[in-house]
Amino acid sequence: MTIQDRLAETIEYVALQRLQSRYADVVTRRAWDELAGMVRPGCPIVVDVRHRQFELTGPAQYGEFIARQIERFSLFEFVLLNTVMHIDAPAGVAAARVYMQEIRQNVSDGRRTDAYGVYHDRLERDDDGRWWFAKRHYQSLARTAEPRIATDYDVFDVPGIALKDILNDGWGA
Repeated sequence: MTIQDRLAETIEYVALQRLQSRYADVVTRRAWDELAGMVRPGCPIVVDVRHRQFELTGPAQYGEFIARQIERFSLFEFVLLNTVMHIDAPAGVAAARVYMQEIRQNVSDGRRTDAYGVYHDRLERDDDGRWWFAKRHYQSLARTAEPRIATDYDVFDVPGIALKDILNDGWGA
């Protein structure tokens, strides 16, 4: 890889990191209309919370879904924990695995709860150089257990979608 290739990849990495950060900001602020500037209209989105799986398409449906899910929280902070990416800068595609945490407080009882999860994303760059979510798959990793449970968290298996499969679009969202 030449220095120019490395520089191009670094520039795209920064742009992709900004996209992920903007998403976290939008969700924390509950600014659902801003999803239209980062999620492609036909973007398939799978949300797997272990007891149920939801299939959505596009920014409007995605925003409405998240809004319904988090209205029960007086505090909802979306925190990016770690991101791993594989970027094909010349082709304008990237794959990302994004680990995140939700810091929450219930409206009903004031109880603090947390959720941990992972996004597997296919991202595409348009002709203007802007990156978009083209396909998303979310999977829960752990969440605060109900008070009647003896453990602090319900913990789930870590999914194993390879970044190269996402990059080659050889996976289902």
